[in-house]
Amino acid sequence: MALKATIYKAELSVADMDRGHYGDHSLTIARHPSETEERMMMRVLAFGLHADPALAFGRGLSSDDEPDLSRADLTGAIEAWIDVGWPDERRVRRAASRAGAVTVLTYGGAKADAWWAQNGGALARCGNLEVLEVPPGATAELAALARRAMRLHCSIQDGHVLFGSDDGQVAFEPAVRKARA
Repeated sequence: MALKATIYKAELSVADMDRGHYGDHSLTIARHPSETEERMMMRVLAFGLHADPALAFGRGLSSDDEPDLSRADLTGAIEAWIDVGWPDERRVRRAASRAGAVTVLTYGGAKADAWWAQNGGALARCGNLEVLEVPPGATAELAALARRAMRLHCSIQDGHVLFGSDDGQVAFEPAVRKARA
């Protein structure tokens, strides 16, 4: 019998002064059996960094054809495609041809460095691609915030992120590996 996803619920308050987005979002996150809490919390962080009423979680690890998060317009065209981790270079290029904007939120220190060294040259040609890296210490602190029911806040100002809950906070600035053209 296949293992089922573990369901997490989060109330996320976002104050993004850089984009002028302020809102509360009720999130239901399905954590795939092979997904770590660190990766799951990176998906929640990605939601906070790109928060929008139309932003939705995809099937993630269980689907090679869907992003971790996406935002579509009323016609169904993908405006934003967001992947977390170290996606295959072909997947990112395919996403760049299908979506208006693509973001890869990578993490893991040396693993992120190796991924970028292997794929950075080919991905540099994707003008609508942005690659951000979260520092290794921050991802461990994010994972420590994971609970089955969470009340989280995400504040963004001048590129600095403050993400936390009643259990703690983590402050960091994502490194820009590649900016959109």
